[in-house]
Amino acid sequence: MLYSLHELAYQSAAPFRIGAQMARTFWTSPINPWSDTAIGRTAYASAELFENLTRRYGKPDWRLETVDVGGKPVRTAERVVWSSPWCRLVRFERDVTDLRKAGKPTTAPAVLIVAPLSGHYATLLRGTVETFLQDHDVYVTDWENARNVPMLEGRFDFHDYIDHVRAMLGQVGPGAHVVGVCQPGPPVLAACALMAEDKDPNRPASMTFMGSPIDARLSPTVTNQLAEERPFAWFKSNMIHTVPLPYPAVGRRVYPGFVQLYSFMSMNEDKHVDAHQRYFGHLVDGDGDSAQKHAEFYDEYLSVLDLTEEFYLQTIDIVFQQHLLPRGLLKHRGRTVDLTQIADIGLMTVEGEMDDISGVGQTQAAHGLCTNIPDDRRVLYVQPGVGHYGVFNGRRFRDEIYPRVCDFIALNEEAVGGLSARPAAAA
Repeated sequence: MLYSLHELAYQSAAPFRIGAQMARTFWTSPINPWSDTAIGRTAYASAELFENLTRRYGKPDWRLETVDVGGKPVRTAERVVWSSPWCRLVRFERDVTDLRKAGKPTTAPAVLIVAPLSGHYATLLRGTVETFLQDHDVYVTDWENARNVPMLEGRFDFHDYIDHVRAMLGQVGPGAHVVGVCQPGPPVLAACALMAEDKDPNRPASMTFMGSPIDARLSPTVTNQLAEERPFAWFKSNMIHTVPLPYPAVGRRVYPGFVQLYSFMSMNEDKHVDAHQRYFGHLVDGDGDSAQKHAEFYDEYLSVLDLTEEFYLQTIDIVFQQHLLPRGLLKHRGRTVDLTQIADIGLMTVEGEMDDISGVGQTQAAHGLCTNIPDDRRVLYVQPGVGHYGVFNGRRFRDEIYPRVCDFIALNEEAVGGLSARPAAAA
């Protein structure tokens, strides 16, 4: 019912959005003599703010047609190399001619970046991908919005996620380096353990976890406490809703992205209100640069996707309530996930000192669980002065975290004899 009411509210606001768009056009028209007056700018700002707050934010584009490599522009192209109804594996192919002009090698270690499936699209990692493209052949998981997957495609749960990670590592090939950002930590670690136990030739050379709840019992945050304090039945009763028409997945039970978005925004309500007040002021003052930065951030932040009921509830149960992986009790398709089987895969953990989503200690717990990894193939790093998003994005990530991750990947690339090196795309 909530999902249907949400759609009704959106559709009901359509005439007002059209009116706001017309007002915006009128007050910015060069033939309007009042457009550059205080009244005109205020009217335009009001229409722009209303339209932005009530419109539907779709999946953002990657916008990575060109990246900076060694101070030179290098063209990239997105290519889907594997897909299922639930995910596309996207490779960002770098142009070999541009790499030569930049004085960079035309082969590079393959890195699979596993994006979180927790409400936002994979494009939230645009800055992460762009940074890794300086030195690596980058693949990224591009998860599908559950409301777009018809019921005939079946379910998608926590264990399907593990299987997807294994399948995508198999597609990338032997010796790749996997990077799990936030939510993927537990299922990626489980997939690596299963591949190690099976002596899978496509098991990764290294795994890096950034701000991941490997053991959510440590340094619990507000998010962790909510998951632990509420009974499991509460999440099923209050967080799960049915996809309405006109979406392809009509009838599917999901955790709607808008519910998670409202939850996150309510945690920092004053911050978001202040940001939009400043945005309104920038529009009135004609400060286009500041207004553009605000718009770019919220275009990404307000773009959300739905999760399937089974994936969301199993994640709550397995990761945040029963803590099955760190307790050694997680079973996948009837097999116990044994982290001690990992012996020839490097391990790096990255945490933010001020992370209020995955507290310090939750990610580095992986070191104590993977006891058979050699010490010379481990790195434990805590970045001072950053919160959750600063672990994988922003200036501190680019200048201080990424160089350490890059060195770690190079160390493990050497350990496996450059097994993952992939040629760049032809010009």
